[in-house]
Amino acid sequence: MKKQKGFTQTPRRVLGFTLIELLVVIAIIGLLSTLAVVALNNARQKSRDARRVSDIKQVQTALELYYNDEGGYPSVGTAAALGETGYLCLDEDGFAGTCPQAAGNTVYMGQVPDDPDTTYDNYNYCSTTAAAPTTCAASTESYMIVFGLEGATGGLTCETYSAICCRATPSGITCS
Repeated sequence: MKKQKGFTQTPRRVLGFTLIELLVVIAIIGLLSTLAVVALNNARQKSRDARRVSDIKQVQTALELYYNDEGGYPSVGTAAALGETGYLCLDEDGFAGTCPQAAGNTVYMGQVPDDPDTTYDNYNYCSTTAAAPTTCAASTESYMIVFGLEGATGGLTCETYSAICCRATPSGITCS
């Protein structure tokens, strides 16, 4: 290229991004990923709580079927961890480790659920009496299942996540 009189050739501009442009893009991506992780953790917590309430309602339905056929609820004198060894199944004899596959055996719940989290990893069942509905006793009159929630779901809220913030009884589920 020839130089014309009075004109100078300007250097070609290098194509690419400046350091500031790259830092701004990285900061925006970091912010968006942080927001996504927070939203995902919140969704996981709500999902676990919804599963807990669903599990307890299924157990309550199985217990009502048991009550209709047997004339009472399974008798367990001390708190029993549902979904754990010895309490994996609900059949006509009450809670069992495994459900027998014998002909004519009524199975109300083939797999009793366990809490989806291991922090407070149990739904605890005990039989109670009408006179003392919050104390475990060897009785077939009533029952109580205690469990925890991490937040609010389905109109139920626990002040703090603990293993005993919610109770399920034949009359429904309450949380404090």
